[in-house]
Amino acid sequence: MTVDTKELIYILDNTPSEQNIMLVGKHGIGKSRILEDYYSSKGQKVVTLFLGQMSDPGDLIGLPKIDEKTGKTDFMLPYWFPVDNKPVVLFLDELNRARPEVLQTIMDLTLNRKLAGKSLPEGSRIISAVNNGTEYQLTDLDPALVSRFNIYEFVPSVEDWLTWAEKEGLDPRIISFISENPEYLDEAESSGSEGDLEKTPDRRAWERVSKIIKNFTELTEKEKPIVGGITGARTASIFFRFINENKIPSAKKILCGDFKDVSGELKKLSAAEFTLLNKSLFHFTESLGKDGTDSALIMENLKKYFDFLGAAGLKELQSHFASLCSAEVYPVTLNLITTKAPSLYDEIMNMVLDV
Repeated sequence: MTVDTKELIYILDNTPSEQNIMLVGKHGIGKSRILEDYYSSKGQKVVTLFLGQMSDPGDLIGLPKIDEKTGKTDFMLPYWFPVDNKPVVLFLDELNRARPEVLQTIMDLTLNRKLAGKSLPEGSRIISAVNNGTEYQLTDLDPALVSRFNIYEFVPSVEDWLTWAEKEGLDPRIISFISENPEYLDEAESSGSEGDLEKTPDRRAWERVSKIIKNFTELTEKEKPIVGGITGARTASIFFRFINENKIPSAKKILCGDFKDVSGELKKLSAAEFTLLNKSLFHFTESLGKDGTDSALIMENLKKYFDFLGAAGLKELQSHFASLCSAEVYPVTLNLITTKAPSLYDEIMNMVLDV
């Protein structure tokens, strides 16, 4: 069963804690981050164990010792084991990279919530993640172990990532690039020129790129090798060509400042660039609250932007803007428009009815 981020959240909301979940997907698509963000918001601790890095079961269950009272072998609790009796979310990452002897230990954990005879606190959850594909060095999983999980292929959409990127404040040049070139969010087609070490882009890579290029107002050829080492040379070249040919003001600049300061820049944009900008504005508005931005000012500037399109005779772009006003895709934005910019909402509805 293939699910995106919204569907995964719904699954997490409605799956009992005693049922185990397995997420199948490529590396770098945000499996662990989504789980940590989701459960942290509910006040639950997420313990991530990288099973592929464990050399033997002792790394998971703890080291043996002699109980002086009974004379029997016991196991010291591993560093991660909860001692406060509060439920945890145990995230078993790289499950199908684990050694067979480690996987045998997982069998009892997934069935009985026990490790070496010690039980996890009541209400604890077990979620695992596996990579799937011929490009990975993987361990075959026992059918008996697989049967203990509800299995979902996690394929987060580009829209999911763009909304997250706006919320996290990633560099707007990256957001604009991925909005127009979604095929470069995850692995682009490999040219094979660098053999097994060829770099291709993924979601983690773009986050790393953002942390570097935010320090550069303008990107030159000097910075291209830095980005190329993260996304691959081919993708870096395409990215640099895009940002040097497209001078689209950021959504934050348009919505969080004085609209007069950007009106001159807007007059220079092409229809294709306005289409991209419309989406960027909705992505940004959907992620309000991350940096304490003033939603009233944002709605005021959003109305000015919409009116700017009309005054410039760009009715088709106004229609495109109106088509994005969807409760399914942008519920936060639609709610803000209806409550804080009712006149904009009326104009949008009139345009939709005219169509």
